[in-house]
Amino acid sequence: MKTFHRMTLTAATLFLAITSAHALDGDAKAGEQSAAMCVACHQTDGAGMNIPGGESWPSLSGLNAEYLYQQMKSFKDGSRQSATMLPFVSMLNDQQYKDVAVYYSQLPAVQGKGDTEVTEAELAHGEKLATVGDWDRYIVPCVACHGPDSLGAGDVFPRLAGQHAGYISDQLHAWQTGKRDNDPQHLMLAIAERMNDEDIRAVSQWLSRQPVQK
Repeated sequence: MKTFHRMTLTAATLFLAITSAHALDGDAKAGEQSAAMCVACHQTDGAGMNIPGGESWPSLSGLNAEYLYQQMKSFKDGSRQSATMLPFVSMLNDQQYKDVAVYYSQLPAVQGKGDTEVTEAELAHGEKLATVGDWDRYIVPCVACHGPDSLGAGDVFPRLAGQHAGYISDQLHAWQTGKRDNDPQHLMLAIAERMNDEDIRAVSQWLSRQPVQK
């Protein structure tokens, strides 16, 4: 119980701290040029692609620039492992990371996709996990950190609403297995390790169906 209280206190502290986030010093026009190598997976509009049963590529459009910048750095330093991303981030320097991040952050957010065969019971379970959590298993709801309607909160907690289901699922599994280890205070690890495959599928599918903006 003490561990759970520490986790929720840390989440609340980080949520308050993000209000002081600074603007990233990047050039969107330069970022568009550098992002030419990204379109094969992330598409020209940054929408990405949901690939059930395969590697899904996230929608980047409209995400927080600082968050995107930090993720590229994480791919480079290995705290996020991706054989797909590593060659591309290795070709860019730090300023280009900032430029690309600012470019994608200024694109209109695009609605992600989920699987077509999802039951109402699964979606109801996903909604509960995202909005209420499961306190009996110490699973904090997504909205506690990712903001109202899971639309994101500053540069620490990205928008989940309208993100591809396959990508959300992939990331939760990545935290479980240690392939992703770049979350503050290991908050996502603590949550993901308490989730089973049914939980992950349900919350991923529900979040993918939520609007990208109010």
